[in-house]
Amino acid sequence: MKARLLRFGEIEIEGRTYAHDVVLDAGAVRKRRKGPSKDRRDRYGHTPLTAAEEIPWGPKGSRLVVGTGADGMLPVDPDVRREASRRAVSIVEAPTEEACALLADVPADQARAVLHVTC
Repeated sequence: MKARLLRFGEIEIEGRTYAHDVVLDAGAVRKRRKGPSKDRRDRYGHTPLTAAEEIPWGPKGSRLVVGTGADGMLPVDPDVRREASRRAVSIVEAPTEEACALLADVPADQARAVLHVTC
């Protein structure tokens, strides 16, 4: 899957540019809906990634890549790690530029990621 952080706040996925966080789910690209996580914003000082969001878990044994932003500042709530463990899905958290590099060898129909494009 071809993904790259173009600059703070902008990412390119398979040649298309997005100016918001994205979710990759087996070839589909959609906007990240942060609403379900906003109630934990005060705890982190930033809207975290929580298991309340529509996360593309994939099947047992799959890998979820979480791009934590240009500077790696996206908080990932512990409930995400617990849910991943329960589902037997591995999580790789890395600044978004590195997360994009991790997706380079993954066929688009197998790519599962949440990519934050700011902070």
